[in-house]
Amino acid sequence: MADYDVIVIGGGPGGYVCAIRCAQLGLKTACVEGRETLGGTCLNVGCIPSKALLHASHSLHEAEHNFAKMGLKGKSPSVDWKEMLAYKDDVIGQNTKGIEFLFKKNKVDWLKGWGSIPAAGQVKVGDEVHNAKHIVIASGSEPSSLPGVEVDEKVVVTSTGALELSKIPRKMIVIGAGVIGLEMGSVYARLGSEVTVVEFLDDITPGMDKDIQKTFQRTLKKQGLNFIMGAAVQNVDAKKTKATVNYKLRKDDSEHAIDADVVLVATGRRPFVDGLGLEAAGVKMTERGQIATDHWKTSVPGIWAIGDVTEGPMLAHKAEDEGMAAAESIAGQAGHVNYDVIPGVIYTSPEVASVGKTEQELKEAGVDYKVGKFSFMGNGRAKAVFQGDGFVKILADKATDRVLGVHIMGPAAGELIHEACVLMEYGGSAEDLARTCHAHPTFSEAVREAALACGDGAIHA
Repeated sequence: MADYDVIVIGGGPGGYVCAIRCAQLGLKTACVEGRETLGGTCLNVGCIPSKALLHASHSLHEAEHNFAKMGLKGKSPSVDWKEMLAYKDDVIGQNTKGIEFLFKKNKVDWLKGWGSIPAAGQVKVGDEVHNAKHIVIASGSEPSSLPGVEVDEKVVVTSTGALELSKIPRKMIVIGAGVIGLEMGSVYARLGSEVTVVEFLDDITPGMDKDIQKTFQRTLKKQGLNFIMGAAVQNVDAKKTKATVNYKLRKDDSEHAIDADVVLVATGRRPFVDGLGLEAAGVKMTERGQIATDHWKTSVPGIWAIGDVTEGPMLAHKAEDEGMAAAESIAGQAGHVNYDVIPGVIYTSPEVASVGKTEQELKEAGVDYKVGKFSFMGNGRAKAVFQGDGFVKILADKATDRVLGVHIMGPAAGELIHEACVLMEYGGSAEDLARTCHAHPTFSEAVREAALACGDGAIHA
């Protein structure tokens, strides 16, 4: 048994970042993780492996559809699914080993096993109880399902099972048109599956800007994804090798059924707090089953919580920011997270990224705003690489010109959005962005053009 300044429960993006920052700030730190590898859901069965499959399937799409247009002739590559999964696993291994190396470098102890809190100031791992002045809960989230839908991770799968199917399905049904559903649906559609997305609401990507929702869905349809919107799934009847999804259309209550080889349940995630002993420890929860926090402090002195177990978007980078902020607060510094400037990205092709307010949110709040929009069809580099679909949309305060929200659908949108994040972090205006020289030819010129459109007008529109 050892005494620590800080014990972090959970080795995902929030937990491992918090542990490393605590150690860098001179605190004796340990991190509890029950998986065989560090990195949590993100590195093991989430962000990283899904990006590997998105990259592989996008490369296949390029070979099948665009190589010949560029004079690259020859037979299209065939898909070796086992080899593709091995590539994905190798990517996971490189990243998780990297975290292990960082723990050793920063002298963070990895307490292997599942942690619980028998009392404030104590963390139990296996049969051992460790003392800590501060405990940070960073146990992440798990997929949530629907009533009447039983997951077996073979025929009816979550994102975890979708990353390791034994073969590419002929037909796949995706329940839920959020980030995970559209990314994984996109992967399998490119690999040849007939993909149908069943969504309860009338729009895809709930919460995103309406312009993005409409254009994005239209683009995905062109890529072969089918959509059944306004559909309430009643149950899934699963057999050994296939399943039937039974649903009702909300508009008329009519009943329908659709068959598939694999059903992906992508209806969101819920905080993973089972077995932590939070109730006995007196940690207050919200009505939605999240840990209630005030500047990452829970209701129990010395116990902190960050990431997916707390309120806010379930994003790895939000957890990382909170991990650093909590560590700095524990060390007596001023931890800070600007929740108004947390970007969200969907890694399909084209990518979708947004930060700040949507147009609908500004309307509802009664804010007087202006819109600057620019299509990637007007961007020379985007056209050169067959990625003219999409646009940049900037929302700025009409009186002050301060940028309030940016929404991008197009090539490298997940990278371009950070230009907007930095601008907004410093309270910048659309004119600040419009007057900043951008290299030519780059995708980022489209962001500048949208900023120009907030003023006297874009040049290439």
